[in-house]
This record gives sequence, structure tokens and C-alpha cells, in this order.
Amino acid sequence: MPVDVSEALRYLGAENSTDLRKDVLSVASVLEEALVPRYVYRVFPVTQKESSIDLLNGQLQLPGHLAQKILKNCEFAAIMVCTLGVSFDSMLRSWQARDMSRAVILDACGSAYVESGCDMAQSEIAARYASSFLTDRFSPGYGDLPLTLQPDFLRILDAGRQLGIECTSSCLLNPSKTVTAVIGISSVPQPARIRGCECCMLQNQCHYRKRGATCVHD
Repeated sequence: MPVDVSEALRYLGAENSTDLRKDVLSVASVLEEALVPRYVYRVFPVTQKESSIDLLNGQLQLPGHLAQKILKNCEFAAIMVCTLGVSFDSMLRSWQARDMSRAVILDACGSAYVESGCDMAQSEIAARYASSFLTDRFSPGYGDLPLTLQPDFLRILDAGRQLGIECTSSCLLNPSKTVTAVIGISSVPQPARIRGCECCMLQNQCHYRKRGATCVHD
């Protein structure tokens, strides 16, 4: 599973830097040899409620406009988590002690790499439901889906036991390069998309927007 070098460059704010691309390729190669993203997911029937989407017989509720919009026509939804594990955090700390500039590149590569792991999980779900249509994936903290859902996601996925993932009191995930997400599964094509700054809770503090760019790409 390769690191998306272009995505790592986007995290670094240097999409068009030929010189930096060489450094990112070098760091990405080291990262790919050192570890592989790991993920787990579960698929549940969707129950549409007036103010929420219910999964697992109501044991998990996804409140807000975004979940209702994206999962409106979905019969099922997958809940997933992907992580680079504690090995990445140890690797990053070691690099920070020796070479901070390369550590910054490693951090960006790690962010891109865990998203590659999410892409692989989504591809597996797509293959499992080959006759269905998948929505964009979206995560707690995006749009109006609350970050406080993180502990519930980890509990339902048994992510602590399976992947060693923990959630802090402020709903941040450890290890650091860990992503949770929801993906809708429908019998009909899904026109609703969630790409765009208007859906993002970070729009007012986004480093992409500050330089007149966006994280959205095809």
C-alpha cells in the first residue's frame, strides 16, 4: 500500500515543489517498509429517525444534518477505523530528536498513509457490496457530526482490543494517526457529496484556506 506523495505534499503546503517531492518520496519509502495501516469495520442496517440516523438497534445514533443528508437513501452503513499504530508515533518521536525537518515530512506522510488505509478499507467494502453504491466517507468532527462519537465508534468496533486505539477525554485518538469514518451503502446511486469547505468544522482555521487553496481534490 503506497503513501500518496501528492497528498503528503498538500499537507506540507508544497504541492508544486519538485525538490521537496524527492524528499517526500524518500521518507514515504522508509515509512512503507516500516509499517502498514491496519483497519477494522462493521456494517449495520440504517434506521432513519426524525433527528438522527440509528445503527445497531439504536445503540449508535448519528445526529445532525450531514448524516441524514448522506445516509438518506442508504440501507446500510459501515463504521470503520484505520490506524498506523504506536509504531508510527515511536518512529516520529525518534526522527524529531534527530532531524526535525525530516520529521515534519514523516508526519505529513503519516497523515497521507492512514488515508490510504481508509481508501483500502473502503475498496474492500465496495467489493463486498459490489452491486451497491457507496457514499463519500465522513468522520466525527466533520460538518455537524459530533467529535464526541469517537468513544462509541471505538467501543462498537472493539478497536482498543483489536488495534490498541484509545480516546482521550477531549475525544482525540491515540495513536495519533488514527481515523474513524462512516460510509453509506445504498441500492441506488448517491448524488449527495460532502466535499467542500462549507461542511468542515475547521473552515475558519484551515491552513489551506489561508493561502487561498482547498484540500478538495478529485
